[in-house]
Amino acid sequence: MSEQQIRALLAARELAMKTRDAETLGAQYAPDVVAFTLAPPLAHRGPEVTDVAARRAWFETFEGPIDYEIRDLKVTIGGDIAYSHALNRLATTPKGAPAGFELWFRSTVCFRREDGEWRITHVHDSTPFYMDETLRAAVDLKP
Repeated sequence: MSEQQIRALLAARELAMKTRDAETLGAQYAPDVVAFTLAPPLAHRGPEVTDVAARRAWFETFEGPIDYEIRDLKVTIGGDIAYSHALNRLATTPKGAPAGFELWFRSTVCFRREDGEWRITHVHDSTPFYMDETLRAAVDLKP
C-alpha cells in the first residue's frame, strides 16, 4: 500500500508539471523540505520550495506545453521513511527562446509519512557533466 501511495504521489507530480498545477506541487512537500534542484542556488529550503506563487511565476517563464516524464522509478520504504530514484525528462520552450529544449536528469526524492500521508522531505536533481576541459553539463544524454 505505501509503495502505491508514493507512486501515486509521483504520478500526481508528473501530471502537475504538465498542467502547471502549482498548488498540487506545493502541497506535496513537508514544511522542512530541502531541495537541490537544477536551478541555482545550491539549496532551496522550506517556504521557498512550497511557495505556490513562485512556482506559478516559474511556469510562466515557458511558452506552450511543458512535457514532464518520470521513468525507471524505483521506490524503497523503511517504516515511515522512503526514497525513490528515477530518470526524469523535462521538455519545453523558454519564453523568447528561438527553440525548445529536452533535458533528461537524475532525480532522488525522499519521503516521510506524517499523519498517514507521505510528504516529500528532500529532492535532489542532477545532470552529469563532461569531465574534460569543457566541464559542460551533459544535457544531451538520453536513457
